[in-house]
Amino acid sequence: MATYLLKTEPATYAYDDLENDGSTTWDGVRNALAQRHLRAIAPGDELFIYHSGKARSIVGVAKALSGPLPDQTDPAGKFFTVEIAPVRRLPKPVTLAQFKEAGWTGFDLVRMSRLSVMRVPEDVREWILAQV
Repeated sequence: MATYLLKTEPATYAYDDLENDGSTTWDGVRNALAQRHLRAIAPGDELFIYHSGKARSIVGVAKALSGPLPDQTDPAGKFFTVEIAPVRRLPKPVTLAQFKEAGWTGFDLVRMSRLSVMRVPEDVREWILAQV
């Protein structure tokens, strides 16, 4: 099982929305590197949901219900989506400031702040879960 981080602007689609909906199609990813990460997601993979904007923190955990599926909003067939469902809200958010303070400067969340989908290495995953 792999772990990924998915970023969203909470005013657009928050973890609360995912909990209320029960599942969703994670779409709208257009960056080539983010798409490459998204296409690597497999059913059962763990997904950290990160609120961007003012929140700048991981707020919940979800799971992938599907591997990559064609993005129905893309007539060219170039982009993909995945189906996801909520697992649990974190008891306390893990902030971008905490990542920086802990020295995770090589992690894509710190290094490439606009990347919307990224792989989470096992050591970073363990650190995240130890923060909550």
